[in-house]
Amino acid sequence: MSRIGKLPIEIPKGVTVTVDGNTVKVKGPRGELSRAINPQLSVEMKDDKITVNRPSDEPGHKALHGLSRTLVANMVEGVTKGFQKTLDIVGVGYRAEARPYGLQLALGYSHPIEYKAPAGIKLTAPQPTQIIVDGANKEVVGQVAAEIRSLRPPEPYKGKGIKYAGEQVRRKAGKAGSK
Repeated sequence: MSRIGKLPIEIPKGVTVTVDGNTVKVKGPRGELSRAINPQLSVEMKDDKITVNRPSDEPGHKALHGLSRTLVANMVEGVTKGFQKTLDIVGVGYRAEARPYGLQLALGYSHPIEYKAPAGIKLTAPQPTQIIVDGANKEVVGQVAAEIRSLRPPEPYKGKGIKYAGEQVRRKAGKAGSK
């Protein structure tokens, strides 16, 4: 058995889970998420616990077992606590402003960049050099953070750009002065 796949998922109070064939729907205080699980696997609910079962010990089924269990667990965690990614902006004149549609970013280009937030994602800028991406769906939060970072990724010489909080940017030495 997969060590992760065989663990049951506890359903906290205030969360409702419905399993319809291979579609799992989770509803909680932070929203509603739905996902289709691979039809080769089965999802069962018993006594406020969800278990994912696989039909055999084939390598393909083993791989899907742990993945599917983690995806469902992330849905349950997302509708209760939510997920958050923090981005830092480094550079003179680089800044972010929260707007009703998403963010307006000044990243050293000749024009400001407007980033529109997808449904279910909340973008905030508590400081001009910090962006917080918040939402219930872990995949979408990570994708939005990656898209914002790709607008101006950190460069290796001065470290200017948008980076994840805690990310280490490998720095390079500049040109050596000639004598």
